[in-house]
Amino acid sequence: MALLHTTFLPLFLYICLLNWSAWAKVEVTTDESVEAYLGDSAQIPCQYSFTDADNEPRFVMIQWFVRVAGRSSRLRIFYGDDSQQMVDNNTDYSGRIEVTSDQQGTRLSIQDVQLFDEREFFCQINGLAAGNAEGKTHLRVFAPPEAPVIEGVSTGISVTNEVPSKIASCEARNGFPKPNITWYRNSMPLMSAPGHVNVLILVTRESSSFYSVQSTLEYKLVREDKDAHFSCEVSFFVPGAIRTVESNSINISVHYPTTMVELWKESPQGLVKEGDTVELRCQGDGNPPQPFIFNREQELDIDLESNHGDVLMLSPVSRRDSDIYQCRPLDNDGYTEVKGEMQLTVHYLDPAVVVPKDSEVMLKGEDLTATCNALSSLKTSTVWYKDGKQVGKGNTLHLMDATYETTGEYICEVTVPSLPALHTSGSVHIIVQGGPQLVGVEQEVQLEEATGRMVNLSCEAQGHPLPSISWNIIGSQNWHEVESKANEHMTHSVVSVKVTSDISALCNASNDMGTEVKAFSVKAIPRVTSAAPFSPAEGSGMIIVVIILCLLLLAILGSVLYFLHKKGKIPCGRSGKQEITKEKTTKDDIVVEMKTTTKNEDSVLLKAVNGDQKSPNDQV
Repeated sequence: MALLHTTFLPLFLYICLLNWSAWAKVEVTTDESVEAYLGDSAQIPCQYSFTDADNEPRFVMIQWFVRVAGRSSRLRIFYGDDSQQMVDNNTDYSGRIEVTSDQQGTRLSIQDVQLFDEREFFCQINGLAAGNAEGKTHLRVFAPPEAPVIEGVSTGISVTNEVPSKIASCEARNGFPKPNITWYRNSMPLMSAPGHVNVLILVTRESSSFYSVQSTLEYKLVREDKDAHFSCEVSFFVPGAIRTVESNSINISVHYPTTMVELWKESPQGLVKEGDTVELRCQGDGNPPQPFIFNREQELDIDLESNHGDVLMLSPVSRRDSDIYQCRPLDNDGYTEVKGEMQLTVHYLDPAVVVPKDSEVMLKGEDLTATCNALSSLKTSTVWYKDGKQVGKGNTLHLMDATYETTGEYICEVTVPSLPALHTSGSVHIIVQGGPQLVGVEQEVQLEEATGRMVNLSCEAQGHPLPSISWNIIGSQNWHEVESKANEHMTHSVVSVKVTSDISALCNASNDMGTEVKAFSVKAIPRVTSAAPFSPAEGSGMIIVVIILCLLLLAILGSVLYFLHKKGKIPCGRSGKQEITKEKTTKDDIVVEMKTTTKNEDSVLLKAVNGDQKSPNDQV
């Protein structure tokens, strides 16, 4: 090939010299730069033309050169013409490049672009007699860096530091070209400001030619930064654009002194009563939280036991615990002037005091006023009850014109409407004293009872002292008391009396205050006996049967008498009289009587006798 080249070139030069005046000049056009990702392929075009299109040379040579890294010299990597194309050996591009040409230009293709490929590429066109020209293109290679990694300071930073303190660092690794890092606070970029914001940049060129950038943010924190979020953003070039990737956001632990303290009651909710367990909690606005000292306003020189925490427990509380409580933060220098305070009021309700006390005796018809009072820190409500029913409201109970129904236990219940858990009660027992009073409106009771039967007479009396009951019964010797009972207020007696005749009974109730009498009058009714039980329905049917039988007997008897009369066996006259009777009659016997009148009329008398007594004319 070298021999071919040495023999071909003189001939080519000779032809060019003969036609020098006929060739036109060559012009080359290339892109200023071409961009490609690391590992991709790059296309570098080179366009050329001649000033006189009618006299274009028939032979054109194309050569590609690269600038040697760190030098001003150039290195050829390709040459060729219409008949041959040659890639130079022993270069970084041997086996990685390919050149294509046409009538309008040539194109250099680079495979698997590497970082060192970022350099100048020269396209040289030789037109022999037309001269030569070249164009230059800068190949730019891009490799996006890894995602940024942010790391905040783990320890707290005090706002009292006079100079900016390191709060975070951010690193972006393995990028090309060198990436840039920008800091943000709450999504707003931070610019360097002396005494407030300092940004330190450290750029490292790795052995692989990648760039790693580490940025350190120094910032003078203020109290408001306790809720701020810091982040970093890495920006880097890519073909035809600039891209950015943002890191995670972090929060810095900011230490600042306490400027305000708040003290409140954590529990119980609502009003506090004696016996409750009270929890007081103290909280300041400093960071980190500091321990607190608790005091009472009346005893500021005495620290209450709280284990230097933020909670004070009081259990159980009484009215003596009512006071203004204070808490103060305890910093490294001792007590601070900042404090929180609150008023604690412990409410109470004393036992109810009832007047008259325990029990009271009053005469029947008298008036009485009872009072019920309970000392309380809150407004109270009083209700009176007797036998489970409300009989009054308010701390005073008026009992007017006392009766025996007034006797009993009166309970007053005192409650606190605003604090229902507070309640108490008291009672008084009222005893009404007087003579006996018989229960019942009637002072004289009239009864009727069948002779021979037993009747129960009941008598109930109330009074104080408890009356006793005695009986006085006239008209019967057969009586006895079947029930006798008494309670605190009343005596009850029941006697059973056999009725043999009209009875008069007196119930005498008496005590030391008097006597009361109740009269009973029992009228005896004779007993009516019957052979068999009789009912109205059965009686009606029996009467119908008896009437039918009587009619049949009368018909038969009439027929017999008429027959005897016709035969002359029975003489009849005006004063003639015949009676047909049975030898013996009973209550249910039927007596048939026949009489003859002057007009010879037959009359038949049918009589049913139900009693034992008969008139002389009815007996035979």
